[in-house]
Amino acid sequence: MPGRFEGLTDTQWRILQPLWPQNPPKNLKGKPHTPWRKICNSLFWILITGSRWCDLPKGPNWGSRSATHRWLGKWQEDGTLDSLLAALKECADVAGMINWERLAIDGFFFRGGREAVS
Repeated sequence: MPGRFEGLTDTQWRILQPLWPQNPPKNLKGKPHTPWRKICNSLFWILITGSRWCDLPKGPNWGSRSATHRWLGKWQEDGTLDSLLAALKECADVAGMINWERLAIDGFFFRGGREAVS
């Protein structure tokens, strides 16, 4: 069963907001820039639920599929996504939210300090 995500809380957004680009490039045509919180809600929904882009919820808290996908591509290409993830990791580490003695990646658990089994 996919994870659930209802959107960022106000507290979560207060933590994340300073990490996002403050001045998005001006779009001279089309619709105005979608607020970052909506883009984040949509991007996190895709990542957390593992759902398809076409299943992205619609409503006042969500960005469009096209805008979210476009920003994800730009952020991957220009390094913004790596910078954001590094900043989030640093914030979590400073807040003591990361246990470096026990790590999990793709379902594989590693406990620091244990001898490797040969």
